[in-house]
Amino acid sequence: MNCFPDGTSIDSWFNENPQIELSNLGEQFFITDYQILDDGKEHTKEFQDLIDKVFTLGGGVIVVPKGTFITGALFFKQGVNLYLEKGAVILGSEDLFLYPSRETRIEGQTRIYTPALINADNVDGFVIAGKGVIDGNGYHWWKEFWDAYKEDNNCSNLLNGRPRLIYISNSKNCVISGIKFQNSAFWTSHIYKCHHLKFINCSFYSPKEPIPSPSGDAIDIDACHDILIKNCYMEVNDDAIALKGGKGVYADLDPNNGPNERIIIEDNEFGFCHSVLTCGSESIHNRNIIVRDNKINGAWQLTHFKLRPDTPSLYEYISIENINGTLTGSFINLNPWTQYAVSIDREDMPISKVEHISYKNCHLEAGIFFNVSKGNNYLIDDLSFIDIEVITKNKGTDITNINNVKINNVVIKEHI
Repeated sequence: MNCFPDGTSIDSWFNENPQIELSNLGEQFFITDYQILDDGKEHTKEFQDLIDKVFTLGGGVIVVPKGTFITGALFFKQGVNLYLEKGAVILGSEDLFLYPSRETRIEGQTRIYTPALINADNVDGFVIAGKGVIDGNGYHWWKEFWDAYKEDNNCSNLLNGRPRLIYISNSKNCVISGIKFQNSAFWTSHIYKCHHLKFINCSFYSPKEPIPSPSGDAIDIDACHDILIKNCYMEVNDDAIALKGGKGVYADLDPNNGPNERIIIEDNEFGFCHSVLTCGSESIHNRNIIVRDNKINGAWQLTHFKLRPDTPSLYEYISIENINGTLTGSFINLNPWTQYAVSIDREDMPISKVEHISYKNCHLEAGIFFNVSKGNNYLIDDLSFIDIEVITKNKGTDITNINNVKINNVVIKEHI
């Protein structure tokens, strides 16, 4: 496939596989030369001082050697890269005071909230690479959240200020390569208003037991364009890849929000997750998304289209092809999403649409094939299923009840 689903040509940038070498990242600054030690103590100030020093010197790469190094929130600057050698671990501190609140982007809003462990804003060419681990040390935050949830199961995700693992905003030409991201207190990686950014050969892990990681998404893409996710492994206790971009009755008019466009997700492997690809629940426009040549082993859903009644959404020109493996839940889930929805007070509220969605050459075992319902506040148009084989216990709703559905060589085998 040499073009996006709407016929737009795929730029050659998507085919370039960057080989990240430490020697190519600028002057090297080993953290152990700057009193950042593997001594069981947190070294947030020393780490930030080093970032600031490298920035004032014109840039370079901060190198983390083998060992475990504890820190709170860090803020990277233009020209300062991060490299973790094999056996290196950056471990997030459990002390919330080391993550001082500031304006950031979270759950479709720009607001005051806890920053991530690793933050980078307005950087060009930022690189996080190597063979090490960035660990959010999220266990106590998870426990605190679930304790609150037992008291009130409507409690918000934002209740206890859980930090994300990495947050990159307003940036371009970035590469995240080779790193294992694990145990984030909240979302694992979040990119906002970025373009030409690649996740290559990374792995993402957040547990579903014994203490489930609440909202431990692997990659959240928020108002971005030209994004590549390739050769990664994801096993997380929520969505593997979630397309965000804004929420609320007037979300389409808010300049802080925006569409996600030209995203390719290929050659990845997915273990347990709630969904391989989710549109929403804070999303206004996703266009030209390709999910191809991926393997699935035990994900709950392949695709989930969340339609908030209080947010105008357009999900269009999305292609899912060459997918193999097993699902415990839905092949496609397209339904209203009412969690935390607010009343609608807008007279000219645009109707939400899901259109030009295609599935091709997919061979999967699934709990449910077609989990789709019509709604009064959204339209579904032009779904196509070509060369599909699904082994399932439940065929789901009647696929022919949806307008303009194209079916060619679709085989549904009932699993007993």
